[in-house]
Amino acid sequence: MPAITLPDGSVRTFDGPVTGTTVAAAIGPGLAKAALAMQVDGKVRDLAHAIEQDATVRFITRKDPEALELIRHDAAHVLAEAVQALFPGTQVTIGPAIENGFYYDFARNEPFKPEDFPAIEQKMREIVARNAGFECIVTSRHEAMELFEKKGEKYKVELIRDLPRGETITLYRQGDWVDLCRGPHMRGTGDVGTAFKLMKVAGAYWRGDHRNAMLSRIYGTAWRDQKELDAYLHQLEEAEKRDHRKIGKEMNLFHLQEEAVGSVFWHPKGWKLYRTVEDYMRRRLDQADYLEVKTPQLVDRKLWIESGHWENYRPHMFIATVEDESEKDRVLAVKPMNCPCHVQIFNQGVRSYRELPMRLAEFGACHRYEPSGALHGIMRVRAFTQDDAHIFCTEDQIATETVRFVELLSGIYRDLGFSDFRVKFSDRPEKRSGSDAVWDQAEGALKEACRIANVEYVLNPGEGAFYGPKLEFVLRDAIGRDWQCGTLQVDFVLPERLGAEYVAEDGSRKRPVMLHRAILGSFERFLGILIEQHAGRFPLWLAPVQVVVATIVSDADEYAREAVAALQAAGIRAELDLRNEKINRKVVDHIDQRVPVLAVVGRREAEERALVLRRLPGREQETVKLAEAVARLAAEATPPDLRVASD
Repeated sequence: MPAITLPDGSVRTFDGPVTGTTVAAAIGPGLAKAALAMQVDGKVRDLAHAIEQDATVRFITRKDPEALELIRHDAAHVLAEAVQALFPGTQVTIGPAIENGFYYDFARNEPFKPEDFPAIEQKMREIVARNAGFECIVTSRHEAMELFEKKGEKYKVELIRDLPRGETITLYRQGDWVDLCRGPHMRGTGDVGTAFKLMKVAGAYWRGDHRNAMLSRIYGTAWRDQKELDAYLHQLEEAEKRDHRKIGKEMNLFHLQEEAVGSVFWHPKGWKLYRTVEDYMRRRLDQADYLEVKTPQLVDRKLWIESGHWENYRPHMFIATVEDESEKDRVLAVKPMNCPCHVQIFNQGVRSYRELPMRLAEFGACHRYEPSGALHGIMRVRAFTQDDAHIFCTEDQIATETVRFVELLSGIYRDLGFSDFRVKFSDRPEKRSGSDAVWDQAEGALKEACRIANVEYVLNPGEGAFYGPKLEFVLRDAIGRDWQCGTLQVDFVLPERLGAEYVAEDGSRKRPVMLHRAILGSFERFLGILIEQHAGRFPLWLAPVQVVVATIVSDADEYAREAVAALQAAGIRAELDLRNEKINRKVVDHIDQRVPVLAVVGRREAEERALVLRRLPGREQETVKLAEAVARLAAEATPPDLRVASD
């Protein structure tokens, strides 16, 4: 007699094994109609799954967050059935749900093209309207392989052959169409709904290996209803307009090229933006009592072995082999992160408890190997600068340092134009260093620090670093996209591996706790996010060019030069536009360049020593005396941290 505990605490008992469908119907017709799947003791299951013993059950309806993944998973199955119905001979391979949608990889002689989408989408709608139920079939390895061999599905046969011995093999049937799948699924194809759209095609190697066959991948997106789909498509349109690669080219900020894959060529304006953010960050760290350091780029393999990075991170490291004076090969790694090097600084000399917490910060140039297909503008690169810091402290100081860090991070995000972020708690990964007892200690300390710092978080299971749990700070941008930027990681492992210690108050030697923390993550990626957040129209203090003084007539050229000199003397990044062009042409050009303020001068302004100020891309303008304009713009262009200090 299984007892089913529901979210409201009520318990229902049944005479024998019972399906989710039966439980939902026993609760009421409304739930029976709305339920798509269920969670049994926290694991998502089909409604047809039999519950044989006492369990906690929560039903998933279309309004629940978990519904989206189910909709997208089922949409991938509907896509695969539609493709095979329209294009006989096509083999299906793998088709998972992904963020914002799904994809399926197909094997066929001719790749798909976007022109195929209308027919495929129409067939998908027909399959949805038919509403064939999803039926789970448990089978043997031999029977499953025999089924797909008869269908000519060699990729499915390979997948089945490579499954671990003893693993339960399940197929899912929707009408006459069958696929290899672990599940779970909703009730039937009708639950997918019609709020889906095929987005693009791409090539993908079978199992991600370039030595294997190239497959044709179709990407799609699927949502609960048409309103959500329309909102997402609108977000994509906005994202395309804000694409940092497009804006970077239009504003002449940076470029990338094949001779330096994954590395950024910063142009003068882009480097000015970079330096503005770097200078701001440096001031904030100085105010927060961080000590800035600089560590080597090339470090002997020995240190990376000792730290554990060689074992856990080697595929992402660039290696340099050289011959030293003794003619023995020495293997060096271009550092992918700064942590082991900061421990080396801490280890110089004898450290006292009085020096803790010690906050070491570095704008460290790092290099990581990223596959070329994963690179994306300046947001995912191989060469980057990390706004890294490591706090060496006692276990008792973890909570205080967490509070300080969250306050610092919140203020920086606010200054840079981000008012909304959330926190994920990433606990122990499957592959990790340190004992379970050490991980229990680290996770417990970080959770207690969150409680004291009043940090609410959602659990992100298994996504911690190999040496410790972490908090991930996820920004939400102006068009609703999420970006994981800041991190705070509690590490008991690295100080042990690298021999870090301090003299405690009682004279004993103890290991410090090491807090790894970053706020921006990497300058390159964060600047890409920043460009898209503001669509290149930065607040005055961040803009690479803050003011352009443009002339209407050549008679005003000399006064325009004086005005630019006065603005520059006040610390304003001002430029001069004396081109022999109509003022309307100049206005359009500087709007395209995302210049915040255009100061127009003609004969009258030269005589009256004034500027006509126009905030671009707006049309409103005002005439202001030069001295007043300089004072006003200088105050507005002051970075937020200095503005607060002067106030």
